[in-house]
Amino acid sequence: MKRTIEEIEGKIASGKATVLTVREVEELISSGREREVREADIVTTGTMGIMSGTYALLSFPIAKAGEYRRFTKASINGVPTSVGPCPNESLGIIDLMVFGTMECEHRSDYGGSFLFRDLVEGKEVSVEATSNDGRTVEKTLTIGEIPTAKLLSTRNCFRNYRAFVNPSEAEFKSIFSCQPFPPRFGGLSFSGCGHLNPLQNDPQLRYVGVGSKMLFNGAEGFVFSTGTRCSPKYPNLMTVADMKSMDPRLMGGFITGAGPECLASYAYPIPILDDATLKLVMTKDEDIPLSVGDIRDRHKIGQADYGQVWNGRDEVITEDKAPCVHCQVCAAKGVCPTFAIKVDETGPVIDRSRCVNCGACVRACEEGCFKGFLGDVRVKIEGVERTIPIVCRSSNREGALRIMEDLKRRVLDGSFKMTKKVAEIEP
Repeated sequence: MKRTIEEIEGKIASGKATVLTVREVEELISSGREREVREADIVTTGTMGIMSGTYALLSFPIAKAGEYRRFTKASINGVPTSVGPCPNESLGIIDLMVFGTMECEHRSDYGGSFLFRDLVEGKEVSVEATSNDGRTVEKTLTIGEIPTAKLLSTRNCFRNYRAFVNPSEAEFKSIFSCQPFPPRFGGLSFSGCGHLNPLQNDPQLRYVGVGSKMLFNGAEGFVFSTGTRCSPKYPNLMTVADMKSMDPRLMGGFITGAGPECLASYAYPIPILDDATLKLVMTKDEDIPLSVGDIRDRHKIGQADYGQVWNGRDEVITEDKAPCVHCQVCAAKGVCPTFAIKVDETGPVIDRSRCVNCGACVRACEEGCFKGFLGDVRVKIEGVERTIPIVCRSSNREGALRIMEDLKRRVLDGSFKMTKKVAEIEP
């Protein structure tokens, strides 16, 4: 099979293109309809999960011109920022960089990533800035009053990642789980959406390059480089998009055992130009390796596959109020890393716009009010076969499906125009 980008673009323009999500590809193959997959012109892919290297660049007026010479320090909702890079001397304008992992000065359960979502949701935020002469100015504003609000990444959209366990005799706090890792291989946390992931479907970066357009948290964004720590085995990307077009359900904060982390999501269209590309989009989870590392220093100690963490597992966590005994303190609510659980007089309620299906609530509630089979992983470590329960998922397939389905709709209705890369990038 051989096609060109121009042929596919022509079919889209004429309304004759066949666009599938990679989940639809999976379903067609499992039902014996592989022939229909071969007719696809584009397959949309997606991922959502913790992506640390995310930061915002904001620029907005904060005072009248000439009142202050320049600003040297600032925070938003108590989250420290880096002022600059432009000094904007005497203009009353401030430029800021806000890191998604930056913790609030007066709240350990809030950080830059939560601030990003608050801004995208249109909430008012409080800015406090200090000038070079020590004077302070305060202002409340919304994203509509911020002329420039860009979200960027230093390393996002990894080609999946890895799983971690704790072999030691004591609990270990880490960014890779919302609760401390239990000792003695008591629990496993993993990252990666398996065969849904954009770079799993284009690992050699044949189609992704400088100038490639994708959806970043639901907004049209662009790739401008490979990310830091990029490698052929674990390629990742640097990207940028306008925050004002983002979907708050596809982003936000996630409280880990070591502080706030940033949730991000991506969707990318893969043009099916040849059999090699078709073979990649038909890859199954069980054929994708998942290395298992020691959380203390992150070195590899075992090998599994993504079939073990996703096949037969519940991708969506649900609540069941029937078993609720109305605990004075709801343990599940206390461990939820995105504050998605509320409790009313009838029992627990999951806010579906905030839940990322990590599964922490399932383990925390002894009464069984939260339903979701996470399963376990069988892996040989130091010659010993171990069965380790999954205690936290750092990636959210429900969000990945939502963003890739949205991309499919946009491609078909013509609102998303694919762009050709203007330069190659190498993993």
